[in-house]
Amino acid sequence: MKTIAIIPARGGSKRIPRKNIKDFLGKPIIAYSIESAFSLNMFDEVMVSTDDREIAEVAKKYGAKVPFMRSEKNADDLATTYDVLEEVLLSYKNLGREFEYACCIYPCAPLINLVYLKEAFNKITSINYDTVFPLSAFNRPIQKAYKLSDGKVDFVYREYDLIRTQDLENSYYDAGQFYFFRVENVLSKGMLITTNTGGVVVSEIEVQDIDNEVDWQLAEIKYKYLNKIISNHV
Repeated sequence: MKTIAIIPARGGSKRIPRKNIKDFLGKPIIAYSIESAFSLNMFDEVMVSTDDREIAEVAKKYGAKVPFMRSEKNADDLATTYDVLEEVLLSYKNLGREFEYACCIYPCAPLINLVYLKEAFNKITSINYDTVFPLSAFNRPIQKAYKLSDGKVDFVYREYDLIRTQDLENSYYDAGQFYFFRVENVLSKGMLITTNTGGVVVSEIEVQDIDNEVDWQLAEIKYKYLNKIISNHV
């Protein structure tokens, strides 16, 4: 059973320049993803897919492999995560190496908890899912959402107006940290999120999109908070 960790890290980040190797509390943020992959001791290969030579050097410094550079086609804003993963896995196949399982770990995910990575792997091997990834619950029912048009407020879903919040079903969003998947199933279906996908639920404090400087600061605050909790329980 061969397993690979793929960390996609292109060089063209616009909202936070050089985001994938920007210093996050003392080391490049991508280092946290690389170290998480190695900490699991379950991957036969930990690699970084990048089009950027500087990112490649940083990745190698922290132990990841960069056996080939990402194509120009899959280094622009239009390339999807699936496009990048497909390119990586087919490139390895051309080198005579194939994998049964793969885990895409995003490069800006310092809040990843190894417990959830292990849980995802256990689910994908025991329940036979195509993909398993972390989800976090919206902190308000999306059925109670409002819309604003020309200064006027209205319900998005008026049919839920009189229903109590506690009677509404929870909704979840992609935590944006990783995807564990069966390589053959995902490549044959041409997508990561199939009709046979499972999830692991993570708390809001363990999730943070990092798209701007405020997000970055919030991620640092959450990281310090979570590590303080861990330290107090050791």
